[in-house]
Amino acid sequence: MKSVAGRGYDTISFLSDYGHGDEFVGVVHSVIAAIAPHVRVVDVTHGIAPCNVRAGGLALARAAHYLLPGVVLAVVDPGVGTNRRPVAVEVGDGASVLIGPDNGLLAPVVALVGGAGRAVELADADYRLESPRELGSTFDGRDVFAPAAAHLCLGVPLSDLGPAVDVATLTPGMLPVSRRDGDALVAEVLWVDRFGNCQLNVDPAEVDEMAEARALLQVTVGEDLRTAERARAYADVPPGRVGLVTDSSGLVSLALPQRSAADELGLHEGSEVRLATAAAGDRRSGSPSVVTPVGLSRRTGASTGPKDQGDQP
Repeated sequence: MKSVAGRGYDTISFLSDYGHGDEFVGVVHSVIAAIAPHVRVVDVTHGIAPCNVRAGGLALARAAHYLLPGVVLAVVDPGVGTNRRPVAVEVGDGASVLIGPDNGLLAPVVALVGGAGRAVELADADYRLESPRELGSTFDGRDVFAPAAAHLCLGVPLSDLGPAVDVATLTPGMLPVSRRDGDALVAEVLWVDRFGNCQLNVDPAEVDEMAEARALLQVTVGEDLRTAERARAYADVPPGRVGLVTDSSGLVSLALPQRSAADELGLHEGSEVRLATAAAGDRRSGSPSVVTPVGLSRRTGASTGPKDQGDQP
């Protein structure tokens, strides 16, 4: 027997690795509109690299403070069609619900907003598209996730979508943390934006501590050593220096004014970067990386995320 009614929502924030070259995004929009025509769909991004779950999770976490309360639909799903669970995760005492594959994609934002309240597996056929078998099972964004998101917006209770899931069993997201190696800080590139700025897994306080005596800093990538300087804005980076800028997510990014730091330094997501004072800059590290569950830094005064606020699809 179905429940009477849930709270309902009027906004779906949609992130995926679908791109815009194919029809996938438009089809998902249309499925939502057919079920819940009053709902506004906000496209967060569809430019996540195909199947890059970590990048999708980080992008969602970066956006979380600014998303409206409602449903968050996230699809980066290399395991589509397998036995990985499609889930809906309630956060913020029900102010928002995150929908997507249980593959770690949702983990960073769930951690950022204080953890999951409850979760269900999207298993009830009443809230899926009835797609002919010959269409296959490679488009859960259309057949499973979009219908569930739309029905939640109509007021269908979370519990009607499928059986409860123990939130402790949800797949975590494992992200690297920076580490000390003597006087140096060994970091990793988390993200390269379209301007070539390279976000590191480094809190600004760590760099400020190294530079507090106005010591000259150095950035080492492989055998390439560059002089680095703290800068408030990209345009403030002095000529011939690599800028260490606190970015809009509250982490340190490597930047060059009007140039791509990624291209010039040969960096990409996952690259190791060594930060040190000039005296320590010529040392090398051979120790392995450390990984741990990590969320992006919360800015002072910021909202608490959504409550405030294979290879085929």
